[in-house]
Amino acid sequence: MGKIFRPSNREASIISKIESSKEYARRQALNKIRDCIEPLSNAIASKLIEINLIETANKNAIEEQIMKCLETLMRAESFDIDYMVAPFKHIVHQTHIVSLFVTAFVIEQLINHKDVIDIFGSDVDIYNCINTQVRKYLP
Repeated sequence: MGKIFRPSNREASIISKIESSKEYARRQALNKIRDCIEPLSNAIASKLIEINLIETANKNAIEEQIMKCLETLMRAESFDIDYMVAPFKHIVHQTHIVSLFVTAFVIEQLINHKDVIDIFGSDVDIYNCINTQVRKYLP
């Protein structure tokens, strides 16, 4: 029979503080999207097109789709966010929730948009490109 691990009160409080700080950072990032939604969506779309990760016929349509994705993220419940990003949590060690959600959107949904010709690069390349822009607006 395996050994039963029972954390002490001190260990339990440390684990609780870590989890609550992660949840706090997540809520803060989602709340700050409102302040910079337009420049953030423009920066993400521009960078994805600039470094040839997305080939498109219409940059403005891509920017609008990313803006809609960010609006959806602001209104989404925690379960919906976790469900959307679950297949991509393994991309990098410490992920930013906004970058991860937009990456999942680009890989799973934006690829089917009528103005997207093709999406190039690996999941990590797309995440890193998006994360660079997100970190400028949402540290």
